Amino acid sequence: MSLFRQGRSYLVVGLAQLLLDWLLFVACTAAGMPVVPANVAGRVGGMLLGFWLNGRYTFADGQGRQRLGWRRFARFLPLWALVTIASTLLVAAADHALGLQYAWLAKPLVEGGLACVSFLLMRYVVYR
Repeated sequence: MSLFRQGRSYLVVGLAQLLLDWLLFVACTAAGMPVVPANVAGRVGGMLLGFWLNGRYTFADGQGRQRLGWRRFARFLPLWALVTIASTLLVAAADHALGLQYAWLAKPLVEGGLACVSFLLMRYVVYR
């Protein structure tokens, strides 16, 4: 698969993930949930959508066969956990320093930056 095609597909899937993640985060915090568990809840929702879409489309093999399954999920989960820890620390820092509304605005920026690193990890570690 070409890096360009995978990058383009990863971007589309990532935008869908980001939207779901952000909506869950905002809904949870607006309902009174603290920032840390709300961020994790949003990331879990985005993770489930992204793992499936990326395995099915973005990183499918040359014949269009999906790359999913428990073995890949087992490689995916620790990487996702590390990125989630980084995301949660950064979003919580924004909340602490600037307040909840700014944390809502900071979250897409945080996730966008982490997505660049995540793409390389997914391509070479999870969906290889």
